[in-house]
Amino acid sequence: MRRTSKLTRVAVGVASIALAATACGGTSDSDSSSEKEDLGLAIAYDIGGKGDQSFNDAAYAGLEKAQKEFGYKTADVEPTEGETDADKEQRLASLARQGYNPVIGVGFAYGPAMEAVAKDYPDTTFGIVDSVVEGDNVASLVFAEEQASYLAGVAAAKATKTNTVGFVGGVDIPLIHKFEAGYKQGVADTNSKVKVVSQYLTQTAEEGGFSSPDKGKAAAEGQIEKNADVVYQAAGLSGQGVIEAAAKAKVWAIGVDSDQYQQEALSAYKEYILTSALKDVGGAVYALAESVNNDEPLTGVQTFDLKVNGVGLAESNPKMAEIAGLTDAVAKAKEEIIAGTIKVKTE
Repeated sequence: MRRTSKLTRVAVGVASIALAATACGGTSDSDSSSEKEDLGLAIAYDIGGKGDQSFNDAAYAGLEKAQKEFGYKTADVEPTEGETDADKEQRLASLARQGYNPVIGVGFAYGPAMEAVAKDYPDTTFGIVDSVVEGDNVASLVFAEEQASYLAGVAAAKATKTNTVGFVGGVDIPLIHKFEAGYKQGVADTNSKVKVVSQYLTQTAEEGGFSSPDKGKAAAEGQIEKNADVVYQAAGLSGQGVIEAAAKAKVWAIGVDSDQYQQEALSAYKEYILTSALKDVGGAVYALAESVNNDEPLTGVQTFDLKVNGVGLAESNPKMAEIAGLTDAVAKAKEEIIAGTIKVKTE
């Protein structure tokens, strides 16, 4: 019970620092000659790497917060193009050998590698974002993405003037299906007359669904041609192309994972970023780092949902308040999801 209360406490607010942290750049010192007790959190990025203004950058914000608070050395390691599970295993094992603790794989793609490596380093706590891996020393950091996406759907249904909205998913996988399912349900529950046009960029991550802004831009342009005037993207780095296309057409984009209205790299388009479905990856990363630092490492499945502010909807764009009924509808939906009155679908 003690661990659960701590998780609830630290899951709040890290998303708001995500973009400020990413501006710092660079990879932390990972000198393997250092004493192991001096080494702390290490993260291994998912496809798209640092600078995606979304998922990976949020994880880096959690690392930055832990580094500043605990005063230890950290490491953040980029993926390589076309890498295999064996490459990921080598990366995780290398970080554990150097003495980093915890070691976090950012993204479901690290699942097989972590399952293979964690048992070889029983004194190291491992974490994985967006997947469940069994192991006595593994914390599976998962999110109720469908809940945040439901709120995004409510906002889209209130903002549309054409009664057509879009959804762009990076890769056609169960994780992204959760985003689409919640979004569609939020739209339908708010206004059954609104049509949702959906498209997935690729069938596999290796094809660039999460790392190709050009693919995202083309998909959004196609949806806008079909009269969509709000487009929600759950596509990692590819989502930047969606936002660019929406801004060019002067329609609304809805961001994902981080508050993309606040991001300097997207400032040229912010006027058209209505809101973002937040996913506090940074809070989850920090929660695990804090638990290890306190010698009470989290393990097992740790779920971040609306009840613990692990997901949510950004309110940074003042134009949200100018759209009739939007703010009240989102607030009401959030209350009902937390209360259990609304059950959000994951498929």
